[in-house]
Amino acid sequence: MPSWSIYLTPNEAERELGLFCLGVGEQEHGPGPAPERALGCYAAVLVRRGRGQLLHGPDRVLHPVDGPAVLHLFPGVLHGYRPATRWDQAWVLFGGPATKALTDLGHLDRDQPVHRSADPRTVERAFARLLRLARTGGSAVQLVAALYELLGQQAPASDDVLDRLRELATRPLSIQGYAAELGLSVAELRAAVRNAAGSTPQEVILTTRLNVAKALLAETDLAVAAVAARVGYGDAAYFSRLFAARVGQSPRSFRRVGSIAAPISSFRRRPDGTAV
Repeated sequence: MPSWSIYLTPNEAERELGLFCLGVGEQEHGPGPAPERALGCYAAVLVRRGRGQLLHGPDRVLHPVDGPAVLHLFPGVLHGYRPATRWDQAWVLFGGPATKALTDLGHLDRDQPVHRSADPRTVERAFARLLRLARTGGSAVQLVAALYELLGQQAPASDDVLDRLRELATRPLSIQGYAAELGLSVAELRAAVRNAAGSTPQEVILTTRLNVAKALLAETDLAVAAVAARVGYGDAAYFSRLFAARVGQSPRSFRRVGSIAAPISSFRRRPDGTAV
């Protein structure tokens, strides 16, 4: 496989996208250690074939690599390749403020720089699309979409505690009550949610309640007070203030303009029964 590379310099408008591609390429590494270095940006490296180790971090931890696998490299963090066999690899350099959110959501984790996908073909297709777009002059938006698709393959593992917490979220319980329902201490609940979602139990509960409330407002004609009660709030005024603070509009405004769907009973009917 011949080595090649393309480097990109995003302009001001492209940087406003929040995530941008800085370069892509393909290369081979023969057996034996490669020079150690630290990058000035993020990188994802697809090792299609090959075995060895990735030296990573100031403690020089060696992580096993058995292709196909994706390596994540971080700005300012020392890394070095230690192939035991020839590595056939592709790479992408990227940056932007969205990397913080990707880290918070668990898609970029400095403690786990090596990823093996359950479906390597999906990862290979995502990487192939990114490489093709770069080589054929794809737009910045297309490159960002392909980059998100690639990074989305390294999703944090689903956690049963997180799923069960979401199922309970509309019940009016305290954090202690949720923890008890899940058979955990509050500290254990907080740790489980942080590891699975990079968030807090309170945030998961709140966003779940708001998501359910939006669906009820958009798709039913329930009064706001009834919607509040359905999602765990006995005080409709408090629910309305909270909804407005997080969504940016009141529940009634969201019902009018926040969805393409109107409450089912609000459709006017023609004489033949069809919706107007």
